Amino acid sequence: MLNPLSRRSLCLQCHRPVASCICRWVQTVANLPEVVVLQHPLEVRQAKGSARLLMLCLQNAGLLKGEAFDEAPLQTVLHAGGRQPVLLYPATDTSEAADLLFDPAAFDMSGQVTENIRLIILDATWRKSRKMLYLNPILQQLPRMSLQDMPASHYRIRKAHAPDQLSTLEATCYALMQLERNETKYQPLLQAFDGFVGQQMALSTPA
Repeated sequence: MLNPLSRRSLCLQCHRPVASCICRWVQTVANLPEVVVLQHPLEVRQAKGSARLLMLCLQNAGLLKGEAFDEAPLQTVLHAGGRQPVLLYPATDTSEAADLLFDPAAFDMSGQVTENIRLIILDATWRKSRKMLYLNPILQQLPRMSLQDMPASHYRIRKAHAPDQLSTLEATCYALMQLERNETKYQPLLQAFDGFVGQQMALSTPA
């Protein structure tokens, strides 16, 4: 019989069952651009999701849960403190652009103060992230940062529709590297991610 208390044995820091605690992979980094993750509800309890590890690692980050956000509160979050919000999202192709109310403008880093940037991340599957973009016209109006020529993802525990589709943690780290012009600062997070992926694979493998 299962111990009824075992279900409540959660790590106080990562909020996961003690047996699958991810705190050993935490690598604290003082990121200069602020990071705000908009997390789809289906990702909240996704054990294979990387957003929780990302939040534990970044000192300057926040997370909101939802799919369609109320406009006024979202505007407040995006523009709080006079920061420049930038949406990390791939370029929209012609067929997808027809469904958008606004054409995205590419983010221009020239003249920007790194500490004044607020990087907006959509934490969702590829299909759900597109829906979040369509449901929130405010996000469509943000300057957009797209990653180009990225290395293959190490996210072996979840299916990707294309080789260049990255986990939330990987994409955020690569974007911060570009914004801060520092390719080494976030390597410990990517190495920790490899450990996290290995742990999840071990937990899903039958004994």
